Amino acid sequence: MASRSTQPAAAATKMILRPVMTLRGHRGDIKSLDYFPDGKRMVSGSWDKTSRQWDLQAGVELEEVRDTCDDEVRAVAVSRNGRWVITVTNNHDGDSDQVKACEVKTGIVKILNTDRLPLGGLECIDISADDTLLTSGSIDGTVGIWNLDTGKLVAGPLGTDAGHVGAVRFSQDSKKLAVAACHGTCLEVWDVKTRKLDRRVGKGTADGGRPTFNRPVFWTNKGTILAAFWPSENPPQDPTVIYEFDASTLEPVGAPFERHIEYICGLALSSDGALLASASGDNTIKFWAFESRQLLACFDVINPRTLILSPVSTQLAYAAYTHTGDRFDHKIVICDIPLDILSNIGTAQGQSAPPKTGEILQDLLKSAPQPGSIAFHIFPP
Repeated sequence: MASRSTQPAAAATKMILRPVMTLRGHRGDIKSLDYFPDGKRMVSGSWDKTSRQWDLQAGVELEEVRDTCDDEVRAVAVSRNGRWVITVTNNHDGDSDQVKACEVKTGIVKILNTDRLPLGGLECIDISADDTLLTSGSIDGTVGIWNLDTGKLVAGPLGTDAGHVGAVRFSQDSKKLAVAACHGTCLEVWDVKTRKLDRRVGKGTADGGRPTFNRPVFWTNKGTILAAFWPSENPPQDPTVIYEFDASTLEPVGAPFERHIEYICGLALSSDGALLASASGDNTIKFWAFESRQLLACFDVINPRTLILSPVSTQLAYAAYTHTGDRFDHKIVICDIPLDILSNIGTAQGQSAPPKTGEILQDLLKSAPQPGSIAFHIFPP
C-alpha cells in the first residue's frame, strides 16, 4: 500500500504533566473504558471479572453499582443518551458469552442472549448514534446486531473475513458498519439494512491468541474510516501505522500516521474530528492534528493500553499497568490535555482552532494550568 510520510515535527520541548486523577481497584487487565455523556462518570471493564463505575468529580468508585460477573469483562459501553450501560463478558476460551444491558435510571438489567448460546467469543461492541442498536464482534469472525429496546438479535451472526474481530463501529447515520480484524490485517464495511458486505481490504487471521487490548475503528465527520492497519496478510507484528480510508473504496486517503515504532494498542478521536490520540507498545501516547497529520506531542507512559477522550475532548483517560515481581498495579489515569496541544490544532491545520475546540479553549484559559509529573514532548507547528 503506497503511502506518504506524516509531516515531520519540529524539535521537541520537554514539558511535565500531572495526572488530575488516578483510579485504582481493578485486579486484572483493564480491557475497556467509556465516559458517560456528561463526562462526570466513567465505566471500566476488566479481566478481573468486574465492571466498575467511577465518580470523576470525587475520584472514587461507585461501589454500589459494581457488576461482579462470572467471566472476564471483554467490553463496556455507554449509550450517547446515557440510558444504557452495556457489559460483554466471556471466559478465556471464548465459549461463555453474555451480553448485559443495564438501564441506568432504573437499574434494571436484561440479558440480551437469554439462551446463553455461545456467540463465537464476544470481543468488542458499539452502540449506534441513535442509541437503538448494539453491534458485537467475536473471535470466530462473526458480527451481531441487537435491538436495545427489545433485547433481540436482529441481524447475524454475520460471517466476516476478519478472522478474529477486534473492533466494530456504526457509521454516524447508523447505515454502515465498519469491522476490523484484531491484528489489523483486514477492514470491512457492511450495509446494516441489507446485511451484506460492501467492501473489504486485506484478510483476517484466526491465530495469535486474545490480546489484552482492542484497537478501535472510527468513522470521521467526513464519512471516512480511521484504523490501525497492516497492508499485509502476514505482518511481522500488530500494526504500527494508522490509516484513513475512503469508506466506499477502502483506498487510503492522505498520508498515514507513522511515528510509532511498536504496535498500536489504543486510539481515540475527538468528537469534532480535529484531534487524534494513539497509544503504543513503544510506551508512548501521541497526539496528532488529524487533518494535517502533524504530531503535536508525545508522552512517555509505561504500558499504556486502552485510551479515550472525554466528551468535550479536554481530557485523556487511559488504562495502564506497572509491576514489581509478581505484583501488578492496574490503574486508570486521567489527564488534562495541555492547552499547548489544543491551541496548536488549528495552527497545524493552517487555520484557527476548530469552532468547538476554540470555545473549549476560551473556557480553559480562565483557569490556571496544572503542574505535573509525566514527561512528554510538545512539537510546535
